[in-house]
Amino acid sequence: MPVLVTETVELLQPRPGGLFVDATVGGGGHAEKVLDLTIPDGRLLALDADPTALEASRVRLSRFGNRVRFARRYSDQVLDAAQEYGFVGAHGVLFDLGVSSPQIDTPERGFSFQSDAPLDMRFGPDAERSAAELINELSERDLRDIIAEYGEERFAGRIARRIVAERTVRPILTTTHLAEVVTRAKPRAHRERINPATRVFQALRIAVNDELGRLTRALPQTLGLLRDGGRLAVISFHSLEDRIVKQFMRQEATGCICPPEVPVCVCGRTPNLRLVTRRPVTASDDEIVLNARARSAKLRVAERTNSPT
Repeated sequence: MPVLVTETVELLQPRPGGLFVDATVGGGGHAEKVLDLTIPDGRLLALDADPTALEASRVRLSRFGNRVRFARRYSDQVLDAAQEYGFVGAHGVLFDLGVSSPQIDTPERGFSFQSDAPLDMRFGPDAERSAAELINELSERDLRDIIAEYGEERFAGRIARRIVAERTVRPILTTTHLAEVVTRAKPRAHRERINPATRVFQALRIAVNDELGRLTRALPQTLGLLRDGGRLAVISFHSLEDRIVKQFMRQEATGCICPPEVPVCVCGRTPNLRLVTRRPVTASDDEIVLNARARSAKLRVAERTNSPT
């Protein structure tokens, strides 16, 4: 179930004749709303690295015919895809980050510890390494750093040591095996209401798919993609993602950066974006009741300024 749909389309302002890019289309929930609101001639480019998700969105959006184009691409290939399919000069670009409910609910994808399945976690089949390969091949230090940084896990060192000790006995190849190892590593007195393995699984997924790196590379590409007045909307679910989005938007919304003591601007810098949302938009209580995933969602929107497109 897509999150913040009403808020997203209100801020993206889709309209007939518009060009829109959904850089992480997933099941197509946001894209469907955009296409509905751009009848009869608005067009949308739907991208996703996950072939299963792309096929699901193709089925869901089939009623829109040639108004929607599909391409299997990672989000940091958004500009190349837009150039290839004729979507440069877009009125809006959307990123809905993180893992989707269908991915979590498909045990064999290995995103969840709720079912026993191979440790995979790859969004696309061409990702370099699976979660099992990272767990069994990385050094203790690298595992600790990934778990600490991407999972914000306070016991990252203990968990990494336990993983390395366990894999010397037998490889850690399944979701339940890893969850058991992590649970044993965490002090019982410090366990929270969430499953002890939650942050470790999150960290691995981010590392396997280079999610933060792809986001960092993708956001600047939107400046060459959006027309003047076009809008960029990003929905994030993780504090590290939101920080990257916030810093990018604020940086690109900044004009002159000359030191205060310089009486006349010499840097010539002009803003590339205007902040539409000063603070992130979050889900209502009603939406959270219907969709627990919405609880951590944050939507930020900015508008392109001074675009040559």
